[in-house]
Amino acid sequence: IYLGSYEGWYSVRDECYYNESELVDGKAPTGADVEWVKKEDSYFFKLSDYEDRLLEFYEAHPDFIAPESRLNEVVSFVKGGLKDLSISRTTFDWGVPVPDDKDHVMYVWIDALTNYMSALGYPSTDPGSNFDKYWPASLHVVGKDILRFHAVYWPAFLMAADLPLPKRLFAHGWWTKDGEKISKSLGNVIDPVELIDTYGVDPTRFFLMSEVAFGNDGDFSDEKMIYKVNANLSNELGNLNQRIMSLVFKNCNKAVPTDIGELTEDDAALLASAASLREETGKMIASQSIDKYVQHMIQMVWDANKYIDVQAPWVLKKTDTKRMNTVLYVLMEVMRHVAILYQPLMPSSSNKILDQLGVPENERGFEHLEKESCKIQKGKEVSRPQAVFPRFEVPERADSN
Repeated sequence: IYLGSYEGWYSVRDECYYNESELVDGKAPTGADVEWVKKEDSYFFKLSDYEDRLLEFYEAHPDFIAPESRLNEVVSFVKGGLKDLSISRTTFDWGVPVPDDKDHVMYVWIDALTNYMSALGYPSTDPGSNFDKYWPASLHVVGKDILRFHAVYWPAFLMAADLPLPKRLFAHGWWTKDGEKISKSLGNVIDPVELIDTYGVDPTRFFLMSEVAFGNDGDFSDEKMIYKVNANLSNELGNLNQRIMSLVFKNCNKAVPTDIGELTEDDAALLASAASLREETGKMIASQSIDKYVQHMIQMVWDANKYIDVQAPWVLKKTDTKRMNTVLYVLMEVMRHVAILYQPLMPSSSNKILDQLGVPENERGFEHLEKESCKIQKGKEVSRPQAVFPRFEVPERADSN
């Protein structure tokens, strides 16, 4: 760190300096207004010294920044040449004072970034301290608009202090509405409270995490949300649960079937697919591919719907009740896997399904999926099933007439 002077373009909203070449139509790349900062004294962090070290680090740790498009963006920026970073201001006095120089206050990002460690008690690094236990962070999720601070400046600061870097950095995208950027001036801001009041918490979470690849930008519209929620939740998952539990309630003395026959190849294949679901979805979560985790779940429900249509237990009840019992038990066991693994995304709805299946509340963790003692309990009473997911009507367009 050294004392120098600075002048250039600064965005108050972004709290960021920009080079002339980065401006778009006289504004910051984010669309924020910029102002010219006249020459003023400033302390600088010698960021230029870390250009090669950062590039070497990115190359040695290709999974450090995700998704890959963001990694490419950061590498391109660093290869373009790093200038030393102004880290103090003298034109205002609101902020953290620079030690031993009361005329300067810290650049806000210096203060903000160090909070990740000070929240853990740093500079206390004693064995057993929070910093010792939790740093470096396993995963750091940020918006794409503040990627530079976290992927360039923050790693360089940590390198300078000889501290370990976070293990992985993931930059998420932005939402648009009906194909337009969300802004107050357009009046198209999405109120999350209204969204939840209209569709419910779980359907909202489901849509936001499944509509686009996590990391990309996504577009929201009520039509898209209604179509997706109706298709994947009401028609497929909710209807499947209703069909299974109604057949069990009506044809198995209001209890989980007990007279189970030998499993067929189709039975075993469906159960094996359900048993593999935890590992497959775990891989997706580990790479922050949340939309792919949801797609695995949707595929499992599709397979179960296909199975029930082919096996037709409503026909078997007239011709082979033991086979009907077997089919329904297989489906209940598959639904147990589906509902347990959907809990992180849709906790309330998943637990409603688990309630109907008769799964004890203390047996709903991932660790219970493969325990023989935690499988659907034969002979356990079941209640008349209740719908879990409502259907929504697509609103008519104003120009539909």
